[in-house]
Amino acid sequence: MIKKILVSQPKPTSEKSPYYEIAERFGVELVFRPFIKVEGISAREFRAQKVSILDHTAVVFTSRHAIDHFFTLAKELRVTIPEDMKYFCVTETIALYIQKYVQYRKRKVFFGTTGRIDDLIPTMLKHKSEKYLVPMSDVHGDSLKELLDSKKLNHTECIMYRTVSNDFTDEEVKTFDYDMLIFFSPSGIESLTKNFPNFEQDKIAIGTFGPATAKAVRDAGLRLDLEAPSAKYPSMTGALQHFLMENEE
Repeated sequence: MIKKILVSQPKPTSEKSPYYEIAERFGVELVFRPFIKVEGISAREFRAQKVSILDHTAVVFTSRHAIDHFFTLAKELRVTIPEDMKYFCVTETIALYIQKYVQYRKRKVFFGTTGRIDDLIPTMLKHKSEKYLVPMSDVHGDSLKELLDSKKLNHTECIMYRTVSNDFTDEEVKTFDYDMLIFFSPSGIESLTKNFPNFEQDKIAIGTFGPATAKAVRDAGLRLDLEAPSAKYPSMTGALQHFLMENEE
């Protein structure tokens, strides 16, 4: 019987989050505790990449983390971002987040609708003369670079932040008594094995979101009990609700 679930994400800010509905409906306790955290790199580390922000006329943002660390790093480097810098974001939510740092002007902020970089490409191609800077995490594949290369867009990738383990305290380790763990990235699985080197899964259910995270669970020799998204359940909350219904006693 599943009564206590650890969700490896920050606690939802909205009281209307589907997670709270699940907790109430199934009588489960949900604990939100990220296994990983994102840190910005230092100005010195950035300089070592020999990339100049001001050599570029546009920035591609794939997450709010990228926005935070781009503007923080620019401040540390004492770089004044030009008024006419253009910003290309994978979603409108990310685009609106830019207002935290600069005045939002539609003529210089562009965004996609699906959250996938492919959806942003047609807009970027309309601005083919731009020199694109793409801030990234230290953990990334080459698919974005290869896509931009294939479209012959002038671009530079650079690392501006890194994903690190959000270590558990001794007290947290002692009281680690969950019936289910839910992960959203391979880094979360790495953090689990780092914080709990003698982790024994036994009856603890593990759920994942995304194929890379599911693969990381299997590669770690653990049993995967819930995998999302699926055609029927595109969200983790939908998949979790179905899983709990199936496992009710």
